[in-house]
Amino acid sequence: MKNLVKFTTLSLLTAALVAVPDWSRAQNAGPNAPAAAAPAAPKKSLPFKGTVATVDASAGVFTVGDLKLAVTSTSKITTNGVPATLADFKVGDSVSGAYKTAADGTKNVTTLKLAAAKKKKAAATTTPQ
Repeated sequence: MKNLVKFTTLSLLTAALVAVPDWSRAQNAGPNAPAAAAPAAPKKSLPFKGTVATVDASAGVFTVGDLKLAVTSTSKITTNGVPATLADFKVGDSVSGAYKTAADGTKNVTTLKLAAAKKKKAAATTTPQ
């Protein structure tokens, strides 16, 4: 009889230990449950650098290599550190900047910089005396 009591006690204890994790998970499924995973944070800006292949200032788009980039109202555009517009850029200009890809796949420019034109050194001229 003592063995039966010990066996029953151990069986009930084991069943309780097995059931507790399931019971606690059920508690979390109620209205006070933690929210589902938060939406992903916006992706970081991706850099680009190259030569302007096409510019359509009226549509607000341009291409650098294979990238078709769109200028938005929040894009920061500069030429030699001075604010500029897309209309200031022309095919062949060296540019650099960063963009973020929108949910619809559009690559929106966050920053756009026109590279400073390289100055050519004037040849030194000497006059014989």
